[in-house]
Amino acid sequence: MKFDDVLIVGSGVAALQLAVSISRDLNVRIITKSELKNANSYLAQGGIAAAIGVHDNPSKHYFDTIEAGRFHNDEETVRKILKEGPELIYEISRETDYIFDKDPLGNILLGMEGAHSEKRIVHSGGDATGKNLVESLISRLKENVTVEENVFAYELMINHLENRCIGVKAKHQNGTIHLYYGTSIIIATGGCGQLYSFTSAAPTVTGDGIAMAYLAGAEIRDMEFIQFHPTLLYKDGETKGLISEAVRGEGAILVADDGTPIMEGVHPYKDLAPRHIVSQTIYDYIRGGHEVYLDISTIVNFEKRFPSITSICKENGINLSEGKIPVVPGSHFLMGGIKTDVAGRTSLTGLYAIGEASCTGLHGANRLASNSLLEGLYQGKKLSEWINSNTEKQIISKSNNLTKHLREKKLFLPELQILKQMMMNRVGIVRTKELLDEQLNWFNHLH
Repeated sequence: MKFDDVLIVGSGVAALQLAVSISRDLNVRIITKSELKNANSYLAQGGIAAAIGVHDNPSKHYFDTIEAGRFHNDEETVRKILKEGPELIYEISRETDYIFDKDPLGNILLGMEGAHSEKRIVHSGGDATGKNLVESLISRLKENVTVEENVFAYELMINHLENRCIGVKAKHQNGTIHLYYGTSIIIATGGCGQLYSFTSAAPTVTGDGIAMAYLAGAEIRDMEFIQFHPTLLYKDGETKGLISEAVRGEGAILVADDGTPIMEGVHPYKDLAPRHIVSQTIYDYIRGGHEVYLDISTIVNFEKRFPSITSICKENGINLSEGKIPVVPGSHFLMGGIKTDVAGRTSLTGLYAIGEASCTGLHGANRLASNSLLEGLYQGKKLSEWINSNTEKQIISKSNNLTKHLREKKLFLPELQILKQMMMNRVGIVRTKELLDEQLNWFNHLH
Protein backbone atom coordinates (compact mmCIF):
# COMPACT_ATOMS: atom_id res chain seq x y z
CA MET A 1 0.00 0.00 0.00
CA LYS A 2 1.25 3.46 -0.93
CA PHE A 3 -0.06 6.77 0.44
CA ASP A 4 0.53 10.25 -0.97
CA ASP A 5 -0.91 13.69 -0.41
CA VAL A 6 -1.56 14.03 -4.16
CA LEU A 7 -1.99 11.11 -6.57
CA ILE A 8 -2.15 12.05 -10.25
CA VAL A 9 -3.27 9.52 -12.85
CA GLY A 10 -1.95 10.67 -16.24
CA SER A 11 0.98 12.73 -17.49
CA GLY A 12 -0.17 15.42 -19.94
CA VAL A 13 0.22 19.19 -19.64
CA ALA A 14 -2.53 19.56 -17.03
CA ALA A 15 -1.01 16.82 -14.84
CA LEU A 16 2.53 18.21 -15.12
CA GLN A 17 1.43 21.81 -14.53
CA LEU A 18 -0.27 20.62 -11.34
CA ALA A 19 2.75 18.60 -10.22
CA VAL A 20 5.23 21.48 -10.64
CA SER A 21 2.87 23.91 -8.87
CA ILE A 22 2.16 21.82 -5.76
CA SER A 23 3.89 22.87 -2.54
CA ARG A 24 7.18 21.12 -1.80
CA ASP A 25 5.70 20.15 1.58
CA LEU A 26 3.28 17.72 -0.08
CA ASN A 27 4.15 14.30 -1.51
CA VAL A 28 3.05 13.95 -5.15
CA ARG A 29 2.94 10.72 -7.15
CA ILE A 30 2.27 10.53 -10.91
CA ILE A 31 1.26 7.14 -12.28
CA THR A 32 0.90 6.73 -16.02
CA LYS A 33 0.05 3.62 -18.01
CA SER A 34 2.81 4.16 -20.55
CA GLU A 35 5.88 6.41 -20.57
CA LEU A 36 5.74 9.91 -19.13
CA LYS A 37 5.80 11.61 -22.55
CA ASN A 38 3.32 9.28 -24.24
CA ALA A 39 0.31 11.60 -24.07
CA ASN A 40 -1.78 13.75 -26.39
CA SER A 41 -0.18 16.89 -24.98
CA TYR A 42 3.22 15.80 -26.28
CA LEU A 43 1.75 15.45 -29.79
CA ALA A 44 0.11 18.90 -29.84
CA GLN A 45 1.36 20.82 -32.86
CA GLY A 46 -0.82 23.92 -33.04
CA GLY A 47 -0.07 25.96 -29.94
CA ILE A 48 -1.69 27.84 -27.08
CA ALA A 49 -4.41 30.43 -27.69
CA ALA A 50 -4.06 33.65 -25.69
CA ALA A 51 -5.10 37.23 -26.37
CA ILE A 52 -1.69 38.90 -26.20
CA GLY A 53 -1.71 40.63 -29.61
CA VAL A 54 -1.74 44.44 -29.92
CA HIS A 55 -5.24 44.45 -31.44
CA ASP A 56 -6.55 41.50 -29.44
CA ASN A 57 -8.22 41.18 -26.04
CA PRO A 58 -9.90 38.44 -23.95
CA SER A 59 -13.36 39.69 -25.01
CA LYS A 60 -12.61 38.91 -28.67
CA HIS A 61 -11.23 35.52 -27.64
CA TYR A 62 -14.41 34.96 -25.59
CA PHE A 63 -16.75 35.60 -28.52
CA ASP A 64 -14.71 33.34 -30.83
CA THR A 65 -14.81 30.56 -28.22
CA ILE A 66 -18.57 30.90 -27.66
CA GLU A 67 -19.33 30.91 -31.39
CA ALA A 68 -17.14 27.88 -32.08
CA GLY A 69 -18.80 26.10 -29.11
CA ARG A 70 -22.24 26.75 -30.63
CA PHE A 71 -23.21 28.77 -27.53
CA HIS A 72 -23.27 25.62 -25.40
CA ASN A 73 -20.34 26.90 -23.33
CA ASP A 74 -20.39 27.86 -19.65
CA GLU A 75 -19.93 31.60 -20.15
CA GLU A 76 -18.45 32.35 -16.72
CA THR A 77 -15.89 29.57 -17.16
CA VAL A 78 -14.93 30.95 -20.58
CA ARG A 79 -14.41 34.43 -19.13
CA LYS A 80 -12.29 33.20 -16.20
CA ILE A 81 -9.95 31.02 -18.25
CA LEU A 82 -9.47 33.36 -21.22
CA LYS A 83 -8.91 36.38 -18.99
CA GLU A 84 -5.95 34.61 -17.38
CA GLY A 85 -4.57 33.31 -20.70
CA PRO A 86 -2.03 36.12 -21.28
CA GLU A 87 -0.60 35.83 -17.75
CA LEU A 88 -0.21 32.05 -18.15
CA ILE A 89 1.84 32.64 -21.30
CA TYR A 90 4.01 35.23 -19.57
CA GLU A 91 4.53 32.89 -16.58
CA ILE A 92 5.81 30.15 -18.87
CA SER A 93 8.07 32.65 -20.65
CA ARG A 94 9.56 33.72 -17.32
CA GLU A 95 10.22 30.10 -16.32
CA THR A 96 11.65 29.08 -19.71
CA ASP A 97 12.66 32.19 -21.65
CA TYR A 98 13.48 30.42 -24.91
CA ILE A 99 10.36 28.24 -25.19
CA PHE A 100 8.12 30.35 -27.47
CA ASP A 101 8.95 31.35 -31.04
CA LYS A 102 9.83 35.05 -31.32
CA ASP A 103 10.60 37.62 -34.00
CA PRO A 104 14.04 39.30 -34.30
CA LEU A 105 12.91 42.00 -31.83
CA GLY A 106 12.06 39.41 -29.17
CA ASN A 107 8.28 39.61 -29.51
CA ILE A 108 6.31 36.38 -29.29
CA LEU A 109 5.14 35.31 -32.75
CA LEU A 110 1.39 34.78 -33.11
CA GLY A 111 -0.27 32.45 -35.62
CA MET A 112 -3.81 32.21 -36.99
CA GLU A 113 -6.07 29.15 -36.77
CA GLY A 114 -9.64 28.36 -37.76
CA ALA A 115 -12.53 30.35 -36.23
CA HIS A 116 -10.18 32.85 -34.55
CA SER A 117 -10.75 36.51 -35.43
CA GLU A 118 -7.19 37.52 -34.53
CA LYS A 119 -3.70 36.05 -34.65
CA ARG A 120 -3.36 34.67 -31.12
CA ILE A 121 -1.74 31.21 -31.37
CA VAL A 122 1.55 31.02 -29.47
CA HIS A 123 3.92 28.37 -30.89
CA SER A 124 7.12 26.65 -29.85
CA GLY A 125 9.53 25.09 -32.32
CA GLY A 126 7.17 25.86 -35.19
CA ASP A 127 4.83 22.91 -34.73
CA ALA A 128 6.33 21.26 -31.63
CA THR A 129 4.50 23.26 -28.97
CA GLY A 130 3.21 20.29 -26.98
CA LYS A 131 6.56 18.50 -27.03
CA ASN A 132 8.52 21.52 -25.86
CA LEU A 133 5.95 22.48 -23.22
CA VAL A 134 5.86 18.96 -21.76
CA GLU A 135 9.66 18.71 -21.67
CA SER A 136 9.88 22.13 -20.01
CA LEU A 137 7.41 21.08 -17.30
CA ILE A 138 9.19 17.75 -16.75
CA SER A 139 12.48 19.60 -16.25
CA ARG A 140 10.83 21.64 -13.48
CA LEU A 141 9.51 18.68 -11.42
CA LYS A 142 10.75 18.92 -7.86
CA GLU A 143 12.10 16.27 -5.48
CA ASN A 144 8.67 15.84 -3.84
CA VAL A 145 7.29 14.34 -7.08
CA THR A 146 7.60 10.59 -7.76
CA VAL A 147 6.85 9.22 -11.23
CA GLU A 148 5.84 5.61 -11.90
CA GLU A 149 5.57 4.59 -15.56
CA ASN A 150 3.78 1.59 -17.09
CA VAL A 151 1.20 1.45 -14.28
CA PHE A 152 -2.38 0.93 -15.43
CA ALA A 153 -5.04 2.41 -13.10
CA TYR A 154 -8.34 0.58 -13.57
CA GLU A 155 -10.62 1.28 -10.59
CA LEU A 156 -11.22 4.05 -8.08
CA MET A 157 -11.52 3.19 -4.39
CA ILE A 158 -14.38 4.88 -2.55
CA ASN A 159 -15.08 5.18 1.17
CA HIS A 160 -18.86 4.95 1.01
CA LEU A 161 -19.47 6.17 4.58
CA GLU A 162 -17.87 9.49 3.66
CA ASN A 163 -18.69 9.32 -0.08
CA ARG A 164 -15.02 10.07 -0.68
CA CYS A 165 -12.51 8.88 -3.25
CA ILE A 166 -9.44 7.62 -1.38
CA GLY A 167 -7.31 5.96 -4.06
CA VAL A 168 -6.99 3.77 -7.12
CA LYS A 169 -6.30 0.15 -7.90
CA ALA A 170 -3.61 -0.31 -10.54
CA LYS A 171 -1.82 -3.12 -12.32
CA HIS A 172 1.92 -3.17 -12.98
CA GLN A 173 3.59 -4.67 -16.05
CA ASN A 174 4.31 -7.92 -14.23
CA GLY A 175 0.60 -8.35 -13.50
CA THR A 176 0.72 -7.48 -9.80
CA ILE A 177 -2.04 -5.33 -8.33
CA HIS A 178 -1.12 -2.30 -6.23
CA LEU A 179 -3.32 -0.05 -4.10
CA TYR A 180 -2.50 3.66 -4.22
CA TYR A 181 -4.07 5.86 -1.53
CA GLY A 182 -4.11 9.64 -1.42
CA THR A 183 -5.77 12.71 0.06
CA SER A 184 -6.38 14.18 -3.40
CA ILE A 185 -6.93 11.84 -6.36
CA ILE A 186 -6.61 13.50 -9.78
CA ILE A 187 -7.79 12.02 -13.07
CA ALA A 188 -5.73 13.50 -15.94
CA THR A 189 -5.99 10.63 -18.42
CA GLY A 190 -7.18 12.52 -21.48
CA GLY A 191 -10.17 11.83 -23.73
CA CYS A 192 -11.33 8.78 -25.68
CA GLY A 193 -9.95 9.28 -29.20
CA GLN A 194 -8.92 5.64 -29.65
CA LEU A 195 -12.59 4.60 -29.76
CA TYR A 196 -12.41 5.57 -33.45
CA SER A 197 -10.56 4.03 -36.38
CA PHE A 198 -9.35 7.45 -37.59
CA THR A 199 -7.87 9.52 -34.76
CA SER A 200 -5.04 11.87 -33.89
CA ALA A 201 -4.97 10.56 -30.32
CA ALA A 202 -1.99 8.84 -28.72
CA PRO A 203 -2.46 5.04 -28.41
CA THR A 204 -2.98 5.44 -24.65
CA VAL A 205 -6.02 7.72 -24.96
CA THR A 206 -8.86 5.24 -24.47
CA GLY A 207 -11.19 6.93 -21.97
CA ASP A 208 -10.10 4.91 -18.91
CA GLY A 209 -10.19 7.78 -16.43
CA ILE A 210 -13.65 8.92 -17.43
CA ALA A 211 -14.96 5.35 -17.25
CA MET A 212 -13.47 4.87 -13.76
CA ALA A 213 -15.05 8.09 -12.53
CA TYR A 214 -18.42 7.17 -14.05
CA LEU A 215 -18.41 3.71 -12.44
CA ALA A 216 -17.50 5.28 -9.10
CA GLY A 217 -20.52 7.59 -9.27
CA ALA A 218 -18.99 10.88 -10.45
CA GLU A 219 -21.11 13.09 -12.69
CA ILE A 220 -20.28 13.00 -16.42
CA ARG A 221 -21.46 15.53 -19.00
CA ASP A 222 -21.48 16.30 -22.74
CA MET A 223 -19.94 13.00 -23.88
CA GLU A 224 -21.73 13.35 -27.23
CA PHE A 225 -19.54 16.30 -28.22
CA ILE A 226 -16.47 14.87 -29.93
CA GLN A 227 -14.43 17.07 -32.23
CA PHE A 228 -13.15 15.60 -35.46
CA HIS A 229 -10.01 17.25 -36.77
CA PRO A 230 -10.34 17.92 -40.49
CA THR A 231 -6.81 17.02 -41.53
CA LEU A 232 -5.12 13.80 -40.49
CA LEU A 233 -2.45 12.47 -42.84
CA TYR A 234 -4.00 9.55 -44.75
CA LYS A 235 -1.87 6.88 -46.38
CA ASP A 236 -2.60 3.27 -47.31
CA GLY A 237 -6.00 3.31 -45.66
CA GLU A 238 -4.71 4.54 -42.30
CA THR A 239 -4.26 7.83 -40.48
CA LYS A 240 -0.59 8.51 -39.82
CA GLY A 241 -0.59 11.71 -37.77
CA LEU A 242 -2.02 15.18 -37.41
CA ILE A 243 -1.60 17.96 -39.95
CA SER A 244 -2.07 21.05 -37.79
CA GLU A 245 -4.74 23.63 -38.54
CA ALA A 246 -1.89 26.12 -38.49
CA VAL A 247 -1.02 24.87 -42.00
CA ARG A 248 -4.33 26.25 -43.24
CA GLY A 249 -3.68 29.32 -41.11
CA GLU A 250 -0.55 29.89 -43.22
CA GLY A 251 -2.53 29.69 -46.48
CA ALA A 252 -3.00 26.02 -47.42
CA ILE A 253 -6.40 25.11 -48.90
CA LEU A 254 -8.38 21.89 -49.16
CA VAL A 255 -8.92 20.54 -52.66
CA ALA A 256 -10.61 17.49 -54.15
CA ASP A 257 -8.70 15.11 -56.42
CA ASP A 258 -9.93 17.09 -59.43
CA GLY A 259 -8.48 20.33 -57.99
CA THR A 260 -11.79 21.81 -56.78
CA PRO A 261 -11.35 24.04 -53.68
CA ILE A 262 -13.91 22.32 -51.48
CA MET A 263 -14.51 25.12 -48.94
CA GLU A 264 -15.46 27.78 -51.50
CA GLY A 265 -18.98 29.02 -50.76
CA VAL A 266 -19.38 26.77 -47.71
CA HIS A 267 -18.51 29.30 -44.97
CA PRO A 268 -17.26 32.92 -44.89
CA TYR A 269 -13.99 31.75 -43.31
CA LYS A 270 -13.56 29.13 -46.08
CA ASP A 271 -10.69 26.77 -45.09
CA LEU A 272 -10.52 28.34 -41.63
CA ALA A 273 -14.16 27.67 -40.84
CA PRO A 274 -14.97 25.93 -37.51
CA ARG A 275 -13.67 22.38 -37.46
CA HIS A 276 -17.03 20.60 -37.53
CA ILE A 277 -17.94 22.39 -40.77
CA VAL A 278 -14.61 21.61 -42.43
CA SER A 279 -14.70 17.98 -41.27
CA GLN A 280 -18.25 17.45 -42.52
CA THR A 281 -17.38 18.97 -45.90
CA ILE A 282 -14.36 16.67 -46.33
CA TYR A 283 -16.45 13.71 -45.18
CA ASP A 284 -19.11 14.47 -47.81
CA TYR A 285 -16.49 14.56 -50.58
CA ILE A 286 -14.92 11.28 -49.43
CA ARG A 287 -18.35 9.65 -49.20
CA GLY A 288 -18.94 10.84 -52.75
CA GLY A 289 -15.90 8.89 -53.95
CA HIS A 290 -13.33 11.70 -53.99
CA GLU A 291 -9.93 11.96 -52.37
CA VAL A 292 -9.13 15.19 -50.52
CA TYR A 293 -5.76 16.92 -50.30
CA LEU A 294 -4.24 19.86 -48.47
CA ASP A 295 -2.68 22.10 -51.13
CA ILE A 296 0.45 23.59 -49.50
CA SER A 297 1.98 25.00 -52.70
CA THR A 298 1.56 28.64 -51.60
CA ILE A 299 3.42 28.23 -48.28
CA VAL A 300 6.99 29.50 -48.45
CA ASN A 301 9.61 27.44 -46.56
CA PHE A 302 7.05 24.84 -45.50
CA GLU A 303 9.69 22.45 -44.16
CA LYS A 304 11.22 25.14 -41.94
CA ARG A 305 7.85 26.40 -40.66
CA PHE A 306 6.47 22.91 -39.99
CA PRO A 307 9.40 20.58 -39.20
CA SER A 308 7.35 18.00 -37.28
CA ILE A 309 4.73 17.71 -40.01
CA THR A 310 7.47 17.51 -42.63
CA SER A 311 9.01 14.62 -40.70
CA ILE A 312 5.68 12.75 -40.49
CA CYS A 313 5.09 13.20 -44.22
CA LYS A 314 8.56 12.04 -45.21
CA GLU A 315 8.33 9.00 -42.91
CA ASN A 316 5.19 7.99 -44.78
CA GLY A 317 6.48 8.56 -48.30
CA ILE A 318 4.71 11.85 -49.06
CA ASN A 319 6.60 13.93 -51.64
CA LEU A 320 6.10 17.48 -50.37
CA SER A 321 7.56 18.96 -53.58
CA GLU A 322 4.27 17.99 -55.26
CA GLY A 323 2.51 20.44 -52.94
CA LYS A 324 -0.29 18.12 -51.83
CA ILE A 325 -0.89 16.14 -48.61
CA PRO A 326 -3.67 13.49 -48.59
CA VAL A 327 -6.00 14.00 -45.60
CA VAL A 328 -9.11 12.65 -43.88
CA PRO A 329 -10.95 13.87 -40.77
CA GLY A 330 -10.63 11.89 -37.54
CA SER A 331 -11.43 11.94 -33.83
CA HIS A 332 -9.37 14.64 -32.17
CA PHE A 333 -10.80 16.08 -28.94
CA LEU A 334 -13.52 15.31 -26.42
CA MET A 335 -15.40 18.39 -25.22
CA GLY A 336 -17.27 16.37 -22.59
CA GLY A 337 -15.91 14.36 -19.69
CA ILE A 338 -16.01 14.32 -15.90
CA LYS A 339 -18.01 17.35 -14.78
CA THR A 340 -15.80 19.80 -12.86
CA ASP A 341 -15.49 23.43 -11.91
CA VAL A 342 -12.56 25.45 -13.25
CA ALA A 343 -10.25 24.07 -10.53
CA GLY A 344 -11.08 20.44 -11.37
CA ARG A 345 -13.36 19.60 -8.43
CA THR A 346 -15.82 16.81 -9.26
CA SER A 347 -19.09 15.69 -7.66
CA LEU A 348 -17.13 13.19 -5.50
CA THR A 349 -15.16 14.47 -2.50
CA GLY A 350 -11.44 13.84 -2.90
CA LEU A 351 -11.69 13.24 -6.66
CA TYR A 352 -10.52 15.84 -9.16
CA ALA A 353 -10.25 15.84 -12.96
CA ILE A 354 -8.21 18.13 -15.19
CA GLY A 355 -7.32 18.36 -18.86
CA GLU A 356 -9.31 16.58 -21.55
CA ALA A 357 -10.73 14.06 -19.08
CA SER A 358 -12.64 16.89 -17.43
CA CYS A 359 -15.50 19.06 -18.65
CA THR A 360 -15.46 22.63 -17.35
CA GLY A 361 -17.79 23.99 -20.01
CA LEU A 362 -15.02 26.01 -21.69
CA HIS A 363 -15.33 24.31 -25.06
CA GLY A 364 -19.09 23.97 -25.39
CA ALA A 365 -20.10 21.71 -28.26
CA ASN A 366 -16.96 22.35 -30.33
CA ARG A 367 -13.51 23.39 -29.09
CA LEU A 368 -11.91 26.50 -30.52
CA ALA A 369 -8.46 25.62 -31.85
CA SER A 370 -5.59 25.74 -29.32
CA ASN A 371 -7.83 26.39 -26.29
CA SER A 372 -7.06 22.94 -24.83
CA LEU A 373 -3.43 23.48 -23.75
CA LEU A 374 -4.56 26.79 -22.27
CA GLU A 375 -7.27 25.03 -20.26
CA GLY A 376 -4.83 22.39 -19.02
CA LEU A 377 -2.34 25.01 -17.84
CA TYR A 378 -5.12 26.97 -16.12
CA GLN A 379 -6.65 23.96 -14.36
CA GLY A 380 -3.28 22.65 -13.20
CA LYS A 381 -2.48 26.03 -11.66
CA LYS A 382 -5.92 26.54 -10.04
CA LEU A 383 -6.09 23.03 -8.61
CA SER A 384 -2.60 23.42 -7.12
CA GLU A 385 -3.73 26.61 -5.40
CA TRP A 386 -6.76 24.78 -3.98
CA ILE A 387 -4.73 21.79 -2.75
CA ASN A 388 -1.93 23.97 -1.34
CA SER A 389 -4.46 25.87 0.78
CA ASN A 390 -6.38 22.76 1.86
CA THR A 391 -3.63 20.47 3.12
CA GLU A 392 -5.50 18.53 5.82
CA LYS A 393 -4.34 14.93 5.60
CA GLN A 394 -6.95 12.19 5.48
CA ILE A 395 -6.64 9.08 7.65
CA ILE A 396 -7.26 6.01 5.49
CA SER A 397 -8.69 3.09 7.43
CA LYS A 398 -8.54 -0.50 6.26
CA SER A 399 -12.31 -0.80 6.51
CA ASN A 400 -14.83 -2.66 4.40
CA ASN A 401 -16.26 0.57 3.09
CA LEU A 402 -14.27 0.48 -0.13
CA THR A 403 -15.90 0.07 -3.50
CA LYS A 404 -16.59 -3.54 -4.41
CA HIS A 405 -14.98 -5.16 -7.42
CA LEU A 406 -16.82 -3.94 -10.48
CA ARG A 407 -16.35 -6.96 -12.72
CA GLU A 408 -18.97 -9.26 -11.21
CA LYS A 409 -19.92 -10.88 -14.51
CA LYS A 410 -18.02 -11.79 -17.63
CA LEU A 411 -18.21 -9.30 -20.46
CA PHE A 412 -18.27 -10.31 -24.10
CA LEU A 413 -16.35 -7.57 -25.83
CA PRO A 414 -15.99 -7.07 -29.59
CA GLU A 415 -12.71 -7.09 -31.45
CA LEU A 416 -11.11 -3.69 -30.96
CA GLN A 417 -10.80 -2.83 -34.66
CA ILE A 418 -14.45 -3.78 -35.27
CA LEU A 419 -15.53 -1.54 -32.39
CA LYS A 420 -13.46 1.37 -33.71
CA GLN A 421 -14.82 1.00 -37.25
CA MET A 422 -18.41 0.75 -36.02
CA MET A 423 -17.94 3.90 -33.94
CA MET A 424 -16.46 5.75 -36.92
CA ASN A 425 -19.31 4.72 -39.22
CA ARG A 426 -22.23 5.19 -36.84
CA VAL A 427 -21.14 7.60 -34.10
CA GLY A 428 -18.69 9.66 -36.09
CA ILE A 429 -18.65 12.94 -37.98
CA VAL A 430 -22.22 12.73 -39.29
CA ARG A 431 -24.80 11.16 -36.98
CA THR A 432 -28.44 10.23 -37.44
CA LYS A 433 -31.03 8.68 -35.15
CA GLU A 434 -31.02 5.55 -37.30
CA LEU A 435 -27.24 5.09 -37.09
CA LEU A 436 -27.17 5.71 -33.34
CA ASP A 437 -29.99 3.18 -32.83
CA GLU A 438 -28.04 0.64 -34.91
CA GLN A 439 -24.96 1.09 -32.73
CA LEU A 440 -26.95 0.90 -29.50
CA ASN A 441 -28.66 -2.32 -30.66
CA TRP A 442 -25.27 -3.74 -31.64
CA PHE A 443 -23.93 -3.08 -28.12
CA ASN A 444 -27.03 -4.56 -26.53
CA HIS A 445 -26.69 -7.78 -28.53
CA LEU A 446 -23.05 -8.35 -27.57
CA HIS A 447 -24.26 -10.32 -24.54
